[in-house]
Amino acid sequence: METPQINLVLQEIFSSDEVEIKDEKTWQVNSSEIRLLVLLSAGGNWLRVMTPIASQVEAQPLLSALMEANFAETEELRYALAQDLLWGVFQHDFTTLTATDFQNVVTKMVALKKKGLSEAFQQLVQQRVKQIIRAAKAQGQSKEATFKNLERFYQEGMLGDLDRDPQEREDFLAAWQRQLERFWDE
Repeated sequence: METPQINLVLQEIFSSDEVEIKDEKTWQVNSSEIRLLVLLSAGGNWLRVMTPIASQVEAQPLLSALMEANFAETEELRYALAQDLLWGVFQHDFTTLTATDFQNVVTKMVALKKKGLSEAFQQLVQQRVKQIIRAAKAQGQSKEATFKNLERFYQEGMLGDLDRDPQEREDFLAAWQRQLERFWDE
């Protein structure tokens, strides 16, 4: 791959006014869906593509799930922490990278940015629901009694915002009910 191809690929995916060539080794995309940085190393041997996903503070409770995703789900992309941010990062030997591979990486980076923390958060919620179920079963509680406890925790402010409107409260509790139904028999 040659450096002019970087600009061509970026302009195929994004509009030309969203792609900025900072210098001969730095590109930046600012679109409504992503801020993407493409950096070529000083020697021109390595290419790094990165996008900020969330603040480190936001990501902190989910780091375990994100690191597991690095191992099992993100393929050639990785999550990384730097400058108090969680980043989506791709790094590759530039001399062996093809334009097609670069295009695929940029597309995957956009998808990773769109997902944000949602999948890691869902994984954390599932782990917590399973912990609650294990504890309830260890105490001999039924599924119905466990849900009633969750309702009580919600009403006491232990599981949610007391100032939510009635529809949000109903939706929140319905989601917990679905999760209990889903994982109770596991």
